[in-house]
Amino acid sequence: MDFIFPAPAPASVAIDGTTARFPVHRIYCIGRNYADHAKEMGMAVDRGTPVFFCKPADAVVDDGTTIPYPPKTADLHHEVEMVVALQSGGANLTATDALRHVFGYGVGLDLTRRDLQAAAKKAGMPWDTAKAFDRSAPVSALKPATRSGHPLRGKLTLEVNGQLRQQADISDMIFGVAQIISELSRLFTLAPGDLVFTGTPAGVAALKPGDEFHARLENIAELRGRIA
Repeated sequence: MDFIFPAPAPASVAIDGTTARFPVHRIYCIGRNYADHAKEMGMAVDRGTPVFFCKPADAVVDDGTTIPYPPKTADLHHEVEMVVALQSGGANLTATDALRHVFGYGVGLDLTRRDLQAAAKKAGMPWDTAKAFDRSAPVSALKPATRSGHPLRGKLTLEVNGQLRQQADISDMIFGVAQIISELSRLFTLAPGDLVFTGTPAGVAALKPGDEFHARLENIAELRGRIA
């Protein structure tokens, strides 16, 4: 194919235990998937209709990266989440069938420009500038489901400068992984390379330049990084 300039390299995520990389197609995120986080944000929980938004594929950042503090914000927040990576997809998938499309699991941060999000909410505008900015999706190496299984429970934590900020069990999610995949597939045709951020528990707070973060998903993955 004759491009008018060199095509950029595809975004990708490391895979635990190998030098191979997982190519990223799209990044989907679900909001308000832990009741305690919805409460701290002053939002009601709708157990019938999940809230989804997206980030660009090239927002991914590898484990151990120093992330520049993003522009146009004075209130950058962390949101630790279990991340699900898909090896196949389709449309209108059933929850019963959903997990066979999962390649593996990791842990990530949904970095958020909270002040821009609050302003967008107040004005009834989209959240894109608050969620979909450069380097807003740090992700650990992925652990293949052939080694981890499909976890139904496990501790999800985030420490900043050695102090615990967020902690929950993934069993507390309102919508489980299979249901999230099924619901997403009714809105989008899912594809190999899709990443799904599965929501954050309570305890979201500001990150400042110089802060170091350490996210863990019990027995699955760890993610470290620093805000420049």
